Amino acid sequence: MDKHFPYATMHLESVVLAVTLAVVAWIPLVGTAVAGDHERPHIVFLIGDREYRSEESMPMLASILKNRHGCDVTLCFSVSKEGIIDPNRPDHFEGIEALDTADLMVVYMSWRQPAPGQLAKITKYLDAGGAVVGFRPTVLTFEFPEDHPNARLNHEWPHEVLGLRWIRHHGSANSTDVFLHDDQKNHPVLRGVAPFHARSWLYHAAGHVHPNVKPLLYGRAVRGAELGGEHFGEPQPVAWMHQREPAYGGGRTFFTTLGDPMDFHKESMRRLSIQGMFWAMGMEDRIPVQGLDVDFVLDYQPNPSGFGKTYKPDMRPEDFPLVPPDAP
Repeated sequence: MDKHFPYATMHLESVVLAVTLAVVAWIPLVGTAVAGDHERPHIVFLIGDREYRSEESMPMLASILKNRHGCDVTLCFSVSKEGIIDPNRPDHFEGIEALDTADLMVVYMSWRQPAPGQLAKITKYLDAGGAVVGFRPTVLTFEFPEDHPNARLNHEWPHEVLGLRWIRHHGSANSTDVFLHDDQKNHPVLRGVAPFHARSWLYHAAGHVHPNVKPLLYGRAVRGAELGGEHFGEPQPVAWMHQREPAYGGGRTFFTTLGDPMDFHKESMRRLSIQGMFWAMGMEDRIPVQGLDVDFVLDYQPNPSGFGKTYKPDMRPEDFPLVPPDAP
């Protein structure tokens, strides 16, 4: 048993979670992703959140996938009608038609109200059993008005597709220490992943995740933003595998509640993210024992998280190149 995970002091909801996971642990995580049949899997990123600078972190991951692992990538930003990246625009992802040929849909978004045609693209992809990877605020995927025909998706979609709907968090003044679950330390997604300190403040998840969820990592809330603070509260799952039900295509989802822009400075966070993508596509056999190469390809200096106009202004999709300027 991991010394950092004090089961004896867990609240009842955490105990219930453990029992539930034991019951479903035998369920085989068999996805319907077809990427393993492709020499160059096509990974499509839907990027549109108000707070966590996904417009900077997701292109960084995409550049690693393209340059170090031979993937084809498409970045679908939330942009203004003038073509400027605008994380606060809720109804549009530029280039979402790329989902028609995607082997993986990466979702980093929150409080979206996609136009009917765009939502139809997402639904069609899921219905076909497509692989999904999601990050942090995507548990708040949609924000349709209560009287809108799609209002049910506000809570249903993140729970069924990602494995968790929004509950609450431990406060932005705090951070998280991340640990590997003892019974998953040899899982391909965790090859080369070591415990680390994340700037992300801890989300509540224990007792609320979908019954099909199998956690890989858990976190302890840390007082303050820096490494070495006192732990408080109960442990919470922070990264997991989720086998979706047939109503949502039956495919594989990898999700993590981590994803603050500063988290991605940690090699283990980048490796967790990219190896989660490989697993979701059914490509875990391509992950070496030491883990995948996740060294930066381009400079990564994101703005900090924050609402409003804290993102870099007047940036366009072409301002985020995916290959180094000196690449042949």
